[in-house]
Amino acid sequence: MQSLKELYKIGKGPSSSHTMGVARAALDFLKKCPNAARYRAVLYGSLALTGKGHLSDEAVLSALAPRRAEVEFNVTRTDLPHPNYMEMCAYDGADDLLLKTSYISVGGGTIAVEGEPAPRAEEVYPFRNFAEIMDYCKKKGKTLGEVAFDFEDAGDYLRNVWRAMCETVERGLSAEGLLPGDLKVTRKAKTLREANGTETPEAEEKRVVCSYAFAAAEENASGGTVVTAPTCGASGVLPAVLYYLRNKHGFSEKEIVAALAAAGMVGVTVKQNASVSGAEAGCQAEIGTATSMAAAAVCSLSGASIEETEYAAEIALEHQLGLTCDPVHGYVQIPCIERNAVAALRALSCAELARVLKGSRKISFDLVVETMYATGKDISERYRETSAGGLARLYRCD
Repeated sequence: MQSLKELYKIGKGPSSSHTMGVARAALDFLKKCPNAARYRAVLYGSLALTGKGHLSDEAVLSALAPRRAEVEFNVTRTDLPHPNYMEMCAYDGADDLLLKTSYISVGGGTIAVEGEPAPRAEEVYPFRNFAEIMDYCKKKGKTLGEVAFDFEDAGDYLRNVWRAMCETVERGLSAEGLLPGDLKVTRKAKTLREANGTETPEAEEKRVVCSYAFAAAEENASGGTVVTAPTCGASGVLPAVLYYLRNKHGFSEKEIVAALAAAGMVGVTVKQNASVSGAEAGCQAEIGTATSMAAAAVCSLSGASIEETEYAAEIALEHQLGLTCDPVHGYVQIPCIERNAVAALRALSCAELARVLKGSRKISFDLVVETMYATGKDISERYRETSAGGLARLYRCD
């Protein structure tokens, strides 16, 4: 399994595949052909269908700036090796083609070059699935978070990740106005955080947790800096849960870093055996994985056993099987922002449910991951980040 550094990436939203990934492809192509007179990027599949809303064109142009460049969205080609497919072309002063390279944005900001072996980051962890991680924990008497540090020195990196998450939430809580785009979505995080009235402590908890998730998700939607956890589109779930629990219980940075490590082991398991790409497997791959990661983080902070942690992660993903990815007008706003908040609340509930029902489970986390990936492959492409089905097809702007 790959490093947590391949899972948690700090960068600009609103999409790890459509923004971070295409920008990395453009930068990679620039290294291959740095002195062209003109560059052209052609985006296909999901990249084309949601490109404007996902700011994909802006990401490419920014990566190539100040060079002359253009971006084309091709929504007609269907014979694609992957839903997130793009071509980069370079031309000389006579407008003759110098170089053409095709890229695949495989999810989480990672890219591959067509015709070349898929890039694989160094395999840091000697595990193939979560069952092997659990077995290691039991034999060594380790917590899930401790497993990460047995195989890589990620402490400083995760501390930076946590600080970036906090900064994202805090920026989002103070921001007001409309998010970019023609949907005219109003930022709601500050309103949620500052709302008061006659509410029970339980209702207040839910409102505050939601405010943190809205804050991070709205920052992502505006193209702000976020942490992929495991993607930009799901980047509000884990920060919201950790930020809330830190404030409520006063957890130390060391404890938060351990929780991030525990969540990361869940995330890398999904990346190893399935996908975290909405274009490949629907939103169950993004929000579903994020919810499992956050549930594992809650278990880490509460001192839960590895069995309880696996159960919490399994519940979190199992009950989001089939979740579609249908961003309205291609923006990572509707239903994406609210979905982050609902998932944050669900993560807290899953951890509590696992604590109470421990020892009674029948389904393993690994089985749910396998099922999620198979389900994602079966879902119509209309519901896999193409904005061609569901809310994206039926919603009409006022």
